Amino acid sequence: MQKFQLPYLLVVMATILFTISIIDDENTILDLEYQLDQQNNIIDSLKLEIDTLQWENQIWDFNVENNTVHLLSAIMFVESNYNDSAYHKGEDAVGCLQIRQCMVDDINRILKRQKSYTRFTYDDRWLRHKSIEMFNIYCNHYGLISAEEMARCWNGGPRGMDNPLTADYWRKVQKDLAS
Repeated sequence: MQKFQLPYLLVVMATILFTISIIDDENTILDLEYQLDQQNNIIDSLKLEIDTLQWENQIWDFNVENNTVHLLSAIMFVESNYNDSAYHKGEDAVGCLQIRQCMVDDINRILKRQKSYTRFTYDDRWLRHKSIEMFNIYCNHYGLISAEEMARCWNGGPRGMDNPLTADYWRKVQKDLAS
C-alpha cells in the first residue's frame, strides 16, 4: 500500500510547490507593475513641471490675445494645474482646460452656424492648442469680454454669470491671477 502512496504524495507535493512558485511569480509581476507605474508617475510629474515652467512663454504660439494670456493661464491652473493629460472621470472632463463633450458639441454648433468647415473631435480636448482654440471660439461667440465673464461662463456655461456657484470658481481664478 505504501508503494502506491509514494507517487501520489510526490505528485501532490510537486503540485503544491508548483502552485507556490506560480503565486510567487504573480506577486513578482504585480510588484514590477507597481514599480513601473511609480516610474511613470515620476515621469508624468516631471513632464508637468516642465510644462508649467514653459507655459507662459508658449502661450504666444497659440494666437491668444494679449489681455487673455494671464487669464487663460490662471484658468488652466485652476482646471488642471496645466496638465494636458488631466482627466476627470466623473464629468468626462479632459485636458488642460477640462473640456467636456457637451462643450465640444456647442463649439461645433457655433462653427456650423458661422458656416465654418472647422470641427473639433472629442480627442481634440487632449491637445492644448485645440483646447485654446475652443476657448477663444466660445468666448468670442458669447461676447465674453471681462476676465470674470470668461472664467465664470467657461465654468458654468453661457449663463455662468447668473450662477452663484461660479463665484467660487472665479475667486480661485482671481487668486491665481493675483499671484
